[in-house]
Amino acid sequence: MNKPNFPDGHVSDSHDPRKPPGEKTSLSLHSSRISLRASYFLICISILLLHHAAVLLGHPQCLDYGPPFQPPFHLEFCSAYETFGCCEQEKDNHIAAKYWDIMDYIDPQAQKLCGRFIKDILCQECSPYAAHLYDAENPQTPLRNLPGLCFDYCSEFHLYCHSAITLLTDDRHIQEWCEKNRTQFCNILNIQDKDYCFPDVVKNTDLNNNLGVVVADKKGCLQLCLREVANGLRNPVLMVHANDNTHRMFVAEQVGLVWVYLPDGSRLEEPFLDIKQLVLTTPWVGDERGFLGMAFHPQYKENGKFYIYYSYQDKKKVEKIRISELMVSTADVNKADITTERNLLEIEQPAANHNGGEILFGLDGYLYLFTGDGGKAGDPFGKFGNAQNKSSLLGKVLRIDVDGKGPQGRPYRIPHDNPFSLDPKARPEVYAYGVRNMWRCSVDRGDPLSHRGKGRIFCGDVGQNRFEEVDIIIKGGNYGWRAKEGFECYDTKLCQNSSLEDVLPIFAYGRSVGKSVTGGYVYRGCESPNLNGLYIFGDFMNGQLMALQEDERTNTWKKQDICIGSIKACAFPGLVSSYSKFIISFAEDEAGELYFMATSYPSAYAPNGSIYKFVDPARRAPPGKCKQKPVPVKTKSKRIPFVPTASKSIRFGFAAVCLFSLCNKIAQPFVWNGIRSPDQTRSWTRPPRPTLVFCVTLSLGFVHYLVVGFDFDTTVLRVTNTFYPISSHLKKYIVITLSIVVLHFNVLKSYLN
Repeated sequence: MNKPNFPDGHVSDSHDPRKPPGEKTSLSLHSSRISLRASYFLICISILLLHHAAVLLGHPQCLDYGPPFQPPFHLEFCSAYETFGCCEQEKDNHIAAKYWDIMDYIDPQAQKLCGRFIKDILCQECSPYAAHLYDAENPQTPLRNLPGLCFDYCSEFHLYCHSAITLLTDDRHIQEWCEKNRTQFCNILNIQDKDYCFPDVVKNTDLNNNLGVVVADKKGCLQLCLREVANGLRNPVLMVHANDNTHRMFVAEQVGLVWVYLPDGSRLEEPFLDIKQLVLTTPWVGDERGFLGMAFHPQYKENGKFYIYYSYQDKKKVEKIRISELMVSTADVNKADITTERNLLEIEQPAANHNGGEILFGLDGYLYLFTGDGGKAGDPFGKFGNAQNKSSLLGKVLRIDVDGKGPQGRPYRIPHDNPFSLDPKARPEVYAYGVRNMWRCSVDRGDPLSHRGKGRIFCGDVGQNRFEEVDIIIKGGNYGWRAKEGFECYDTKLCQNSSLEDVLPIFAYGRSVGKSVTGGYVYRGCESPNLNGLYIFGDFMNGQLMALQEDERTNTWKKQDICIGSIKACAFPGLVSSYSKFIISFAEDEAGELYFMATSYPSAYAPNGSIYKFVDPARRAPPGKCKQKPVPVKTKSKRIPFVPTASKSIRFGFAAVCLFSLCNKIAQPFVWNGIRSPDQTRSWTRPPRPTLVFCVTLSLGFVHYLVVGFDFDTTVLRVTNTFYPISSHLKKYIVITLSIVVLHFNVLKSYLN
């Protein structure tokens, strides 16, 4: 993995040393104060606008701020929206009852003239564009009493039904204008975006073509949205559930910590597992060693067992990967009992990279382990490399039975149908081979109705320098490495071997697309029915999200890119329009919804990682269909509520503005008196720029420290010194001051978080 390049910042200084420093002091200071006050004002206003404004572009959206859906039952009254809209049967019945109540108050002649108007107007709550019709895109603004009506339609409605307005709305303003002036009345009922007034919104082909399907742009890029569910994590490498109906999620950091996240989004303060002292990893960017895999036993509810996969170094300084069994604590269901660790398998790693790391249980109840080829480049170990050598456990998919012990004290059994269990030249654990470094695999739950695809194991296998691939694992399969990379030859001699009989990937892509595949999941959840059957995965290095759609007739897979961040597609409360670049892993919760983990800085010690949930903005399941009833769990540890990064940034932004103001007030005398000119011949008196550089750096460093966490005091000192040589006296003062500030920041950080 390569270290990402971050462009160096550049700060310019407009101070001209040729001008006498004392000249026009009063005027410059006065201007500086005005400028700074204006800056504070603009910054505060900007933060407020970012937090509160919601000028949203058009997209299908209901009055509850969610996407439309397909009603599960026939709508008797608002039947125009029974195939797709915002009403279920109960809401339809409620609207019908309101309609008949109104009809009871008007005479038969008025019923004939007004009936269709009143029905149409009431049923706009069921329109897939209801949020636009009622100006409800922003949840912080009041809802309209009546939907937006196109002017011509409104004029006709007023002509025949103006006496019925009091039955449709209690708004005195609308009622008064209805009696006074038809034009003004219809101007009030109109909406700014003429495309979304009724009934033109129904006739607009651009808005109604492909309504309810996954939105794609002109290039075919699927428009999905994200909801941030966790942040502040140090390289979150996995998120798994225990399949125990509690709907807890267990999130592992590469350093060797596993955290418990509850269904309400909160995290327990105490970790489920802490083996930092055992796990081998470093702060190096891209270090592949660490805590890499975790899987709960299929009968976890009964036996409390789970399994982990991590890098460690033995007493002789030999690097290995270890697969262990542990049990949950009998005293606390949210704590592992580290004393129960039972080593199942240890494999020596010849190099620091290609450690594999996935472990999972198949539908057969056996534990599958996915190892790397041993590292370095080109699998240089032996005549054929580790991956093609069936007597080596490296570069393999292994399958073991953890529910019993084997001969000679082996802590697991070999499944009787393992493909090479009777081959004296092969390790009996081998289930498939020819693997380079499979990073993230998953088991397909199968189609909810037909169960097609159930049990398939998908993996992303990281390539050498040309191709990344996605594979479906089959028993005894040879996946080609190092003979092949993707669909192409890598080692010409091995590739031309007629006995190779390799299993081809279902998809491979070159360096123009990405450099390091991260395997994903087939979506089988409930909340986003359009996504059913899509295999969603990504690329670690370039941050690209992708999807594969299976063509069952030809048994081929078609790739589509996934685009995140369109304001038009993702203008829903709680959704985010961006994500951290480096995609580490994908996950599936107990209900089948999909997530991915990413970081902005891929170091095992940098708390830059976040977890995002996929959301389809075009269509959701009917309300109530996907509701879960988690089994309650007793918690002994404090619950930490989730705070989205956006909220933290706003909160920290206000704090930074206050800090800048305070810094500018306090630091000026010290900075002015402590800074010497570059030639050391004179002291500058009262120049505003050094103070500004120091205070801006301090404030930005403060925000970065709160959100990300880093040793900002030396950074502030270094940046300030770069632009203005600092005297040793001032340097000592700044170091002492910043040391005190760090202590206060730690207290403030815990409060703001």
